[in-house]
This record gives sequence, C-alpha cells and structure tokens, in this order.
Amino acid sequence: MPDDLAVKVRAALRAGADVFVRLAGDADVGVRRAAPEALVRFLDRPARVLALFRERITVERDDRVLLALAEGLGLFARRHLPAGDAHAARAVDLLAALSAPPHGPGLRLAALGQLAQCAPELLPADLAPTVVRLLRDRSGQRGCERLAQDGPGADTLAGRLRRLRPSDEEGSRLLRTLHSALGGRVADRVALLCGQLTSPDPLDRCNAVWMSAGLFREWRADVAEPVALIGAQLGAEEGWLHDAAVAVLVELFELALPAADHLHALVACRPELRVRHGERGAPTLGGPLKALARAGDARATPVLAEVLAGPVVPHDLGLVIPHLGRAAAPLAPALRRRLARVPLDGPDTHERAVPLLSALTALGDAESVPSVLRLLRGIPDGLRLRDAVTGAAVRALGALGSAAHEAIPDLRGLLETDCAVAAADALWSVTSEAGAVVPVLLRKLTDGGRGRYGPSAAADVLGRLGPTAARSALPALRRMTGSGEASERVAAACAVWRITGEPEQDQVLPVLRAAWAEHPHTRTTIAGCVAALGPTGAPLHDLLRAELTSPRRHRADSGGCDSHDIHEDEGLLRVCRGALAREGGG
Repeated sequence: MPDDLAVKVRAALRAGADVFVRLAGDADVGVRRAAPEALVRFLDRPARVLALFRERITVERDDRVLLALAEGLGLFARRHLPAGDAHAARAVDLLAALSAPPHGPGLRLAALGQLAQCAPELLPADLAPTVVRLLRDRSGQRGCERLAQDGPGADTLAGRLRRLRPSDEEGSRLLRTLHSALGGRVADRVALLCGQLTSPDPLDRCNAVWMSAGLFREWRADVAEPVALIGAQLGAEEGWLHDAAVAVLVELFELALPAADHLHALVACRPELRVRHGERGAPTLGGPLKALARAGDARATPVLAEVLAGPVVPHDLGLVIPHLGRAAAPLAPALRRRLARVPLDGPDTHERAVPLLSALTALGDAESVPSVLRLLRGIPDGLRLRDAVTGAAVRALGALGSAAHEAIPDLRGLLETDCAVAAADALWSVTSEAGAVVPVLLRKLTDGGRGRYGPSAAADVLGRLGPTAARSALPALRRMTGSGEASERVAAACAVWRITGEPEQDQVLPVLRAAWAEHPHTRTTIAGCVAALGPTGAPLHDLLRAELTSPRRHRADSGGCDSHDIHEDEGLLRVCRGALAREGGG
C-alpha cells in the first residue's frame, strides 16, 4: 500500500474508531477476537480503551477472546510506556493480575508473554517451572477437549487430517511470544525448552523442537540438554514429531552430538531412512544419517559404506565426508571408484562429481589422482557448470601437494582460464614455483571475477605464499586494501600482514578492525589470519577475546540466520579459541 494511501486509511479508521467499542461485545467470537488490537491502534482515548478492556475481561467467557485481550493489553502498554503514561502502568498491573490464579493456564501464559515484553521485572523468579506447569495444565485441558471432539460424527475429512498431523497454533504462539520476549535470557529459555521437551503431550514437544531452532540459530549457549531431548523425540510414535526432530538436528552439525546415540540407533534399525527418495529429482541422503555424519560421529562411516555399496547412492553423500575427518578414510576406495564412473558429459555430471571431489579433497586421497585427472581432462567445453567441476578437481589435486606431480602440465594449462586462481594455488602446492603463479595471481587482483575466481581468492593465495615468494605483490595488495568490497579489503589486508609480518598500523589494522565491526561475515577470514600469524597476530587478539564472550552468533543481526550460519559461527569460535590458546602456550 502506498504511504499516502496508508496515512488516509489510518486517519479514516481513527475517525470512526468508536465502532470498535461496539464490536468488542459483538455476538461473533471472531469479531470479538479482532476488536482489541483495533481499539488499541485506532481509538485515541487511552482511558476509555483501558476501561473497556477491564470490562471485557470480566464478562468474556471465550478463552480465545481472553487471549486476544491479553495481547491487546500488552500492545497498549508498549505503546504508552515510552511516554511514561500512567495508563501504561495500569495496563501492566492488569496483566500481572491475569498472570496469576484464579485465571486459566492459557490466559496466564499469554499474560506472562506480554509482561516479558513490557515489564520483565514483574516475571516470577521461578519463570521456567511456572511456565512449564501452566503449559502442562493447559495441555491437560486441551486433551479433554480432544476426547470430547472424538465422539460420534468426528470421522470427517478435517478430523482425520487433524489426527494425521495435529497442531496447536495457539500454544505455539503463546510460547513463541515468551521466547521472543526473553531474548538473551538464554538460561531461562533453555530451561523452558527442556520443560517443553519433556511434556507428556507430543504437541508441546513438537512446538518445543521447532522453537529450539530459533534459539540455536541466534544464541550461543550450552545446549547439550535440549539437543539430547530433541534426539529422544526420534523414538516417538508420532511421525510428524520424528520429522521435526530430524529437521532441526540436521541443521546443528557438531552441536547435534548429544543426540548422536538416538540418531545412530535410528539409522541402524531403519535402513529405509538412510536414503530419501524425492518425488522429483535425484535421491538425497536421509536426514538422520546426514545429521549423524554432520555431527562428526564416526559411527556414520560404516552406515555410509553400506549406502555406497547399495543400488542407490545419493549424489550429496560426499558433502558430509569432510565433517567426519579421518574417521571417513575407509570410504576413500568406494568414493574413488564412484568418481571414476561419473560420466564426463552427463546432465548431472556437476551434481555427481563435485561432492565426490570435495570428499576426496578432505581425505587427501593420493590414489584418486588418476580419477581426478580423467575428469579434469575429459569434461567438454559446453558442460553445464564446467568451471565448478574443474575448480573442484583442481582443489582436490592441490590438497595432495607433490603427490599430484603428474597433474603439473594440466595445472599450467589452466593458468589462463577462469579457474586460474585455483590452478595457481594448486600448482604452488605441487611445485612451490613462485615464478609461475605470482604473475597470474597479480593479474587476478585487478581482473575482476567473483568468489573462488575473484580478487579476494587471489589475495588469499598470495598471503599464503609467504614473504619470499609474494613480496612483489605488496604494492597491489596495499592498493586493494582500499577496495570497495569488504571481502576484498580484508583479504588484501590479511595478505599484507602475512607477507610482511607487520600489522602496518596505518593501513592493515584499521581495515581489519572496521570490517570486523561492520561486516560480520568477514570475521572467520580475519580470525583465521590472526591464528595463522601466531604471536604476530596479538594486536587483534582483543577482538577474538570479545567474540568468545559475546552471547549472540556473529551473523545473528544480518537477517535470516540458517543452519550454515550456526556451523560457521561454531567454526569461528574454534578458530578464536585455538589462536588464543597458542598465545598462552596452550
């Protein structure tokens, strides 16, 4: 809606807001539920609004309308508190009264959620036990209602669907409101989740599983207990609860370890869950097995070996291998054989080859060189995503160092292509010939490109070449520290520092400090540079210490945190700890 039209609509609603007073007592429950918010937003007589709320709470008998009234009171308080309005204080007092007996558990939960947003100092000291008790009382009441509804005539399509996948949106909203309002009170939220996850009601437990994902994505905390309790849901009879638990555990990577026993038991006794067959597209690794492998649990290795030996092998299997580390070494021969059978010009060559190459790169499998070279030499020019396949093959060769010596002519031949940075990096790893790679990398500092093929990648490789090989690149790298792209400025500043061994107070440190504060996605790169420098990185150790004490994940403010942000954040914390441990001689 255009801004000017929105202004006119709001003005019209305010002009006729008295109608909402009448609608607050309408015979239709749905109308009465909608009226409280409208009253708060459009009736500019706070005393009248508050008096009406007090009256309606006294006479209202529908629980859903009472919840709407509590939410309206919370909105009223938040709108008037900043001005120090006495009406806001009275609204808060009314919410405090609603949060205590003799009111029902649902209304008390709603009032507590609103108090958490506008007057958290009035919350009970034993908040988590109080909320859990109210939640279980509410669930008991809801269970009685469900039994009453399951009498004769309940066998309708809607009833059958509810039984297949029941939901409690109202309860979910009540608890989401409370969790959101508690924000950084992580200990309270973890305790609350643990109470929810041990509820006798599977709907309460399912709501808790989904709510836990929001906490894990945004906040750093000791989440071993709730994660283990989520793992316990894998044995639930309800398929929808099992599915919710799998979906959350897959996101957690190493944080899912407390649930590993449950995950392993599931993939061991239910082989049909190891591979997921979608309605369209290629099969993928099943969620429980993917979660177990991403957690780094070595028990995933023999199960993956069985999948690799089976008739259907998901293309994405190779993507979990790096998370298993050396525990996945026994899989190398099977992965190598599969790579040797990837068609060179198939429509799914990219989807099949890149995960396998990533896996063999992580394992450093020297025996895979012939299979990698077959792919590198044989893929046709018109192949979809050809550069991505070539880049993955080149990185696999570079990871092997001198063991990939027979690939030297191929790598040289790629120095004038779009994969030049990866080829130069690999060639240096295999030959240590600075004269062949530095000119290529210098050219790529200014040639453009993005991601693995751009200036940032070239600067990163130059930084790792060391002071002797890369000193001639310093003028170009110093100019690049003033680049418009934060990632390029950071890569260049890190390279200068690693090559010179000096933080260059007038250039390098200001660039890195500014990027750390303004562009959180650069922190992993900066921390990695500081860690690689050892004691020389001490001028930025204060940033690493501050990161380790911060309760929020470093990309929580960037919007839309996802599972890979959790994994990246945990990686950042590991790098910071490792760098500071070396500083202290640990």
